[in-house]
Amino acid sequence: MTPSPWQGRALGTRTVSWTARDAILYALAVGAPADRLDLVYEERLRVLPTFALTLAQWAPDALGTLGAFDVTTAVHGSQRLLVRRPLEPEGELTTTARVARVLDKGAAAVFDVEVTCASFTATWSVFAPGGGGFGGDRGPSAPRRPDGPAGHTLTVATHARQAALYRLLGDRHAMHIDPGAARAAGMPRPFLHGLCTLAASLLPLADALGAHPAALVELDARFAAPVFPGDRLTLRGWTADEDRADQARTGDGSGRDRTAPTARGGTAVRFEASADDGRTVLSGARARFAPDLPHLSDLPDLPDLSDLPDQKEQHDA
Repeated sequence: MTPSPWQGRALGTRTVSWTARDAILYALAVGAPADRLDLVYEERLRVLPTFALTLAQWAPDALGTLGAFDVTTAVHGSQRLLVRRPLEPEGELTTTARVARVLDKGAAAVFDVEVTCASFTATWSVFAPGGGGFGGDRGPSAPRRPDGPAGHTLTVATHARQAALYRLLGDRHAMHIDPGAARAAGMPRPFLHGLCTLAASLLPLADALGAHPAALVELDARFAAPVFPGDRLTLRGWTADEDRADQARTGDGSGRDRTAPTARGGTAVRFEASADDGRTVLSGARARFAPDLPHLSDLPDLPDLSDLPDQKEQHDA
């Protein structure tokens, strides 16, 4: 295997700050209703953990500026987030970024951009057409959803102004607002930011699980297809108990009780989302919500997302 010369590249350190106004604007942009005062009112504010991703957006942008890929055609392929402690309503953090790995998909490359700080670690996977073929590792196969029925089927409604609103939080790539830029990226019209779609999906999912959306501690999802502002999505979720039943049907045979995250006080779920025309827009997604404790440090020692039941895998095309 021949590694990419970009692999391991340091992208620098940046100090980022935010106010309650920023966190409230974020909550509204991803679909929090105006009567959800703990998300949109500064007197009771709990910051959504995915807001952290707007604070670290500088890192993948910096890599594009360095010339690692064509910023007019590269798209956000997947996102991971590990939360170490909740964000305060206002504050400041020092973030450090690097290119953790570069995968060779043949006709394209995937750049994993990792951002770390005291409160979280976030990893962007950027899919860059034309960047592959350097002889590097192809990477793991994409996970498939469980064969069994979902325990939760929910609706996520996006709105026509959502991309225009979300871009005010820092991701101002033209393809989300300019029809010409969207066509240059291979899309018929401007499309919603993947991170906005993901955060919007987590709100009803947390409610269905009886969790607080601000109690998210881990997240991993792939952006399988674009979402256009105004699309209505169907979200399906499988909790640990449903996964165990599916493993029993498919003959896991490990003998291991993999519902431990729920038993120890957290809630783990796998989920996907699809549009009305049937296209899957979020796939292989996993999330974990902590018990609704005042401080994340009070949380029991929960295993990470890899302790969810193994998904069957499908090979990339």
